[in-house]
Amino acid sequence: MNKDLIAIFEYLEREKGIKRTIVISAIEESLRAAARKSIKGASNVTVSIHSKTGNIDVYCEKEIVDNVEVSAQEISLEDARNIDPDCEIGQFIDVLATPKDFGRIAAQKARQIITQKLRNAERDVIYEEYRHRTGELISGTVKRFFRGANMVVDLGKVEAIMPMRNYPKTENYRVGEKVLAYLSEVNETENGGAEVILSRSSPEFVRQLLVQEVPEISDGIVIVDKVVREAGYRTKLTVRSTDGKVDPVGACVGMRGSRVKNIVRELNNEKIDIIPFSEDPIELLQNALSPIEIRKINVNDDDCVISIVVDDDDLAAVIGKRGMNARLNSQLIEYELEVQRMSDYKRTVAIQRTELAELDDPTLDEPLEKVEGINQLIFEQLIAEGYSTPRNLLSASVETLATIPGISLEMADTILEQIRKQRM
Repeated sequence: MNKDLIAIFEYLEREKGIKRTIVISAIEESLRAAARKSIKGASNVTVSIHSKTGNIDVYCEKEIVDNVEVSAQEISLEDARNIDPDCEIGQFIDVLATPKDFGRIAAQKARQIITQKLRNAERDVIYEEYRHRTGELISGTVKRFFRGANMVVDLGKVEAIMPMRNYPKTENYRVGEKVLAYLSEVNETENGGAEVILSRSSPEFVRQLLVQEVPEISDGIVIVDKVVREAGYRTKLTVRSTDGKVDPVGACVGMRGSRVKNIVRELNNEKIDIIPFSEDPIELLQNALSPIEIRKINVNDDDCVISIVVDDDDLAAVIGKRGMNARLNSQLIEYELEVQRMSDYKRTVAIQRTELAELDDPTLDEPLEKVEGINQLIFEQLIAEGYSTPRNLLSASVETLATIPGISLEMADTILEQIRKQRM
């Protein structure tokens, strides 16, 4: 009995999930090439491996003749009838021709071919088991690291790879540690094998964690529309409900935050913002920034740019650390986001009004007929106070206009903004 081969069969069946028949077929084919080289001049060489004992038999086909001239290809009738009593001259018969020490020689010569064939068989097993699981969460054990921090994860029958770029820089792992990840893809490798690629930095990892924690998502009641992420630091996602009675944000957060806490714990305390979805990018942005109030907003659909003005105290929160919050909100609304503090905006607008007031434009001295958004009583009050032309108004400050009875600071700002827009 060839105990080494039997051990290989059992290991590959148990650990790799490769059927014994596939292994035997691969080894037989590879040994056939080695046998042809070992038995010079032989034709139609075949190799047979017994699945139970692991014994290897090599056969070569020989023609039955009266006088043997080429012993590697011919056999006498007398010798042939020792194998098959009913054979005749001119027939062909398979003759056992296992070379001496063939096991060692064959193994040495066929090692590369066997490795390749078994790699292909293993690849087929990987494809069969894991290609349909792409997009799922899968757990394994950290087995080793290679080329720096690239990680090999033992999934049981196969080893998966989690490249350094596929997990947050804030996470550190040790060999033997359990790890949960997103199965992102199964690829063929250049040497004919297959590799399973895992990720913990993908936005889809967070989506699948939500699916796992929130039954309403699996039931189709709550829909996660978009997930944007800077892995290890912050994730923003939008949710909506197909049932008016179900609050999508509340469903994801859970009772006393229980559901989202489980996700945050898995993400090593990464911040998660769950935002009500809206098809309107402005409303979606307001939802994302809540409770911060957007004081002014301008949308340029042609260049896909949204410019907003916020109070000075809110600027840092809107921008976020290293611009992260603004960057993620920009990805969420699919517009480039420009943010300005109120004091800078007022200073810029004041300069623009002064420049407009100093223009040599006769129309600036024409009598005002109305100001958009201002009722007639307030308009008449403006005229009575001497602000009867665009130039008069552009030369005034917000604080000066606010001293007029009935005009607040907010209304004064609105009046000046309307005049500025009309003249630009």
